[in-house]
Amino acid sequence: MPEVLTAPRVMTGDGTVSDGAVVVGDTTVEWVGCAATLPAEFAPLPRTDYPGSTITPGLIDSHVHLGFDGGAQPAARMRSETDEQQLVLMLHNARDLLGVGVTTARDLGARGYLDVVVRDAIAAGLARGPRLVVATRPITVTGGHCWFMGGEADSQDDLRRIVRTHHKRGADLIKVMATGGFMTPGSAPWYAQFTSEQLAVVVDEARRVDKPVAAHAHGVEGIRRSLKAGVTTLEHCSFVTETNERHFSEPLAAEIAERGVFVCPTTSVNAPYVAQLTGIRVGQHLKAMHEMGVRIIAGTDAGIDNTPHHQYVGGLEYLVTLGFQPEEVLAMATTEAAVALGLDTITGRLAPGYDADLIVIDGDPRTDISALGKLRRVIARGRDYVPDSGRFDVSAPGSPFAAPEHAIDLRLLTEASRRRTVKR
Repeated sequence: MPEVLTAPRVMTGDGTVSDGAVVVGDTTVEWVGCAATLPAEFAPLPRTDYPGSTITPGLIDSHVHLGFDGGAQPAARMRSETDEQQLVLMLHNARDLLGVGVTTARDLGARGYLDVVVRDAIAAGLARGPRLVVATRPITVTGGHCWFMGGEADSQDDLRRIVRTHHKRGADLIKVMATGGFMTPGSAPWYAQFTSEQLAVVVDEARRVDKPVAAHAHGVEGIRRSLKAGVTTLEHCSFVTETNERHFSEPLAAEIAERGVFVCPTTSVNAPYVAQLTGIRVGQHLKAMHEMGVRIIAGTDAGIDNTPHHQYVGGLEYLVTLGFQPEEVLAMATTEAAVALGLDTITGRLAPGYDADLIVIDGDPRTDISALGKLRRVIARGRDYVPDSGRFDVSAPGSPFAAPEHAIDLRLLTEASRRRTVKR
């Protein structure tokens, strides 16, 4: 049933309305503005006031993996489970995301086209979760990063065929592993898995079926080749070297900005612990890139080692520690992310005609980004969501959303592991 929500602050994505109101229709936003100027036609509607609160657009996580459980060994679990078991896990993780205010998510790698099943079930109202944009099986070389998801391809014909197959099976975009990664034994994060010509084939075929391309790219050469091929987004973009150091390249960052490629750095709640244990400050170059004109979007890589889906806000808090203003970070998690995902006419803002994706939080995220974790209400496409716990409380001791101990597995970050790694 349509309803009027009021709060001292309504952040629309285009500014903040003081003493504002949002009219939530059956599925879309009907009106936004100062509560004192609410049109007479909406006056008879039920009204809920939220003193001391802020209403913002629903949050967007631009990089998740619903098929990973966010525990100590998510890849091992995925490889050991049946498709039926994976589907149950993915539906559970989708609920976890929605329960922390994520109303849209981009799944960048799943097995067996199960992400298509989950996306369509949520869209049909058969399951609860964020609106999903799905990449299905990430394209990788034989034995390359995340090969166990089923996306191995080597020749140019194989690459065209797998893009066409993904299109046929309902993928929203194409994900390609331009470099190796940390999670796959025998895979080197700094090593470029595909040639520039091979990546160009992927992008060309994706464009033919009107699909963007997200490139997993840690190492400098993989980043460079991805840019040359014309990818839409760069995932991680961490400038990793063979010694597991980060060597930021200003010329490469300038090219990213010039080409208008979005960067999703996948900063998560674990970043401070990684810095403490390894000396590696994840995303230390992001502020400089942003100042050069690179468009950054929020994404956590939720599901990977010790990165649960319900700890989304921790990744936003870390971005603030890198020097970003809270309002900049909120834009990365709403308006900017919506543009990058091709959803900027649907979500990411509170405006008439946009889907009614919004959250109500205690406090003011413009001064304290952690306020985004103090949820009072989550509405996705006009429907209220209540988490399994029955209430929104992500910080209380004993809460199912409380942060666990951070037993980070650093095996793939050690020098010993580097010596064991082969170039795939």
